[in-house]
Amino acid sequence: MAIDAPCVSAADGDPQGHFVVLLTASHDRLLGYLLSLLGRRHDAEDVLQKASLTMWRKFDTFEPGTDFLAWSTTICFYEAKNFQRLAARSPHCFEESLLALLAAERAADIRHQPARLVALEQCLDELPAKDRELLEAVYVHGEQIAVLARALDRAPQTLYNRLNTLRRLLSECVTRRLAAS
Repeated sequence: MAIDAPCVSAADGDPQGHFVVLLTASHDRLLGYLLSLLGRRHDAEDVLQKASLTMWRKFDTFEPGTDFLAWSTTICFYEAKNFQRLAARSPHCFEESLLALLAAERAADIRHQPARLVALEQCLDELPAKDRELLEAVYVHGEQIAVLARALDRAPQTLYNRLNTLRRLLSECVTRRLAAS
C-alpha cells in the first residue's frame, strides 16, 4: 500500500506541502516502527524527529507515486542504527545484523497495522463491559494491578490471570478476523 496524497502532489509545485501530507499520513506507523527497533518511546520520537529532517533534505530523491512508507522506513532504519551506535545508554542496543532483521520484519508488518487495529476494535466490542473496563484501566490508563486488585477486592494474581486470558482471546479473535478478510 503506497501512501500518497492525491490532494497535494509534486506537480502542484508545492513539494513542502506534499512532504508534510505524506509524513503526516505515515507518522504513527513510522513511530511504531522505530519503537519496535529502539524499545523506548522517547528514543523513537527523537529518532523520528531526526529522520524527518533527513527525509525533508532528501525529499528531492523521492519518486512521486512510489511507496513513501518504504522510502521513509529505510531512512528511519539508518537513523535508528546511527542512534544506537552513538547512544550507548540505550538498553536495547542490538547487534547490527539483529537490528537489520527486526527492521525488515517490522517494515513488512507495518502495512497490516490498520487492518489489525480495526479487527482489534471489533474484538474488543465483543467483550463484556467488565473485561473492557479492566483492559482499559491497565492498558489505557496505566493503572497498577496491585492498586486495581485492592479496589476490586481481588487477588492481584486473579487479575493477571484474567488479563492473560483476555490477551489470548483478543489475539485469537484478531487472527480469525484477519484470516476471514
